[in-house]
Amino acid sequence: MEKIAFLGLGHMGVPMARQLIAAKHPLAVWNRTPAKADGLAAEGATVAPGPADAVRDADVVITMLAGPDAVREVADTIVPALRPGAYWVEMSTVGPDTVKELAGRVPDGVTLVDAPVMGSTDKAAAGRLGILARGDASGVEHVLAHFGPVTRTGPLGSGAALKLVVNTAVIGGVALVAEAMKLADALGLDEGTARDALAAGPLGGAVARAFATDVHFGSDLAVKDVSLATRTTQLPAMEAVLRHFQAAAADPDVVHEDVARAVTHIRAHTRRDT
Repeated sequence: MEKIAFLGLGHMGVPMARQLIAAKHPLAVWNRTPAKADGLAAEGATVAPGPADAVRDADVVITMLAGPDAVREVADTIVPALRPGAYWVEMSTVGPDTVKELAGRVPDGVTLVDAPVMGSTDKAAAGRLGILARGDASGVEHVLAHFGPVTRTGPLGSGAALKLVVNTAVIGGVALVAEAMKLADALGLDEGTARDALAAGPLGGAVARAFATDVHFGSDLAVKDVSLATRTTQLPAMEAVLRHFQAAAADPDVVHEDVARAVTHIRAHTRRDT
């Protein structure tokens, strides 16, 4: 069994790491806030004092971090410690440019795979995430399969690119549902009636996500992902969505909460431009 290092124990990282423990992989974990590793240590993982300590003897290194800056910071530490023959699987949502930047930093003999995930905390806990992996991920596909089915996406960076497309669509859909519900509020419609009508139409999936209570994707992460998208090409509708989530993320009671809280914020605070 490969020795695996898992770096980043946020809302997604913890349940994903548990899948590897259940599969009996020797697992070293690291997180910036060490207390988040306590539960995994009790289940058999080794808690490393730093990122380099975690990856030094690892056959597979998995990073699941908040965004490009966090990945770059960790890369500064782990790149010199990666051993020849190791795979580095970058599973964060960072966009293809960051992946290509990382590829220029990995030492000879180390294979970088971008393999971001589709799904939230519920699917992570159930091992039913969708994995968007670059085409030459064959050396680690059996490891990634512990998290859910693997889809090959093409060359390096294509997994990160497709994840950005998927997240942009989901976040945009959530914002659209929020505005539709704000219109329903302004028209005096019963909330349940309006919600059911939207759920029965083509926006059904977005409605379910906008009112979800058992998953987590923070408004701060939505801002990060939509910002990556709008810097890539001109997306006027998503620029408006970005402003919605920036306003929600400016509220300390909302910023780290699931985007469903941003829906409530949008309904309560958006005003017509004059």
